[in-house]
Amino acid sequence: MEVNKVEAMYYRVLEESVQCNLCPHECLVKEGKTGICRVRKNENMKLKSLSYEKATSIALDPIEKKPLKKFLPNTKVLSIGSYGCNLKCPWCQNYSISQEEPPYLNDIESTTLVKTAVKKGYPSIAFTYNEPLVNYEFVIETAKLAKQKGVKTILVTAGYINKIPWINLLKYIDALNIDLKGYNPKKYRRILGADLSIIKDNIIMAYERAHVELTTLIVPNFNDNLEDFEQMCSWISRIDPKIPLHIARYFPRYQYNEKPTKLSLMNEVKDIAKKYLENIYLGNI
Repeated sequence: MEVNKVEAMYYRVLEESVQCNLCPHECLVKEGKTGICRVRKNENMKLKSLSYEKATSIALDPIEKKPLKKFLPNTKVLSIGSYGCNLKCPWCQNYSISQEEPPYLNDIESTTLVKTAVKKGYPSIAFTYNEPLVNYEFVIETAKLAKQKGVKTILVTAGYINKIPWINLLKYIDALNIDLKGYNPKKYRRILGADLSIIKDNIIMAYERAHVELTTLIVPNFNDNLEDFEQMCSWISRIDPKIPLHIARYFPRYQYNEKPTKLSLMNEVKDIAKKYLENIYLGNI
């Protein structure tokens, strides 16, 4: 695969490897190998981004599809996705680009993307489809340029990133939909490979700097415990009860073959959420 490569912004050189400092995995990457995300590679003891200026999808979407309900409603958003992810969700909806080698890649430069948005009058650009944080260098470069040109920027993300790169990126981001995948720390760690406490901290930091909406996919035998769900809604409400929560219905996908989430359960969790939050939206019904 031909790639444009740029040196990563957050890493350090060790004796026999480089350590990526972008996300909490802190991957030790040996020569010629990549980290968990598959797109940050050690080449001659320099960490390179393989997904820089590479897109698997560029599309024009209704902003409500991100989903965002309270940010630039009834507008179109120029959406771009690359490939790679630093989580391992067994039910991933976009596994062909997040967990596998993408079937195709298109070249795209930040300047071209922003110029297109300005020329066509699109008010925002969304980094979406796969996990945009693993394509950090391209995202922050584009977001900086978009801000200069008056174009809003949106992240659709699981929010698993270290504090310093997160704060530095949030300077240029206007809105986020963060995927809060559940509220059980042990399951988050065992099944997804992530630390829930870090994601919670990152949600708070994002809320303090930008517009935030949250999404939770209700997955049978993962996060369908009603007590856990109620604790999650209570926690969100302590940040702000007005934060929109999108509750989505699961369908079998990738490596997970449980039956679709029961509609009765979707209504139950909606009723629980209403006890704590003011803006609840059901999806995939």
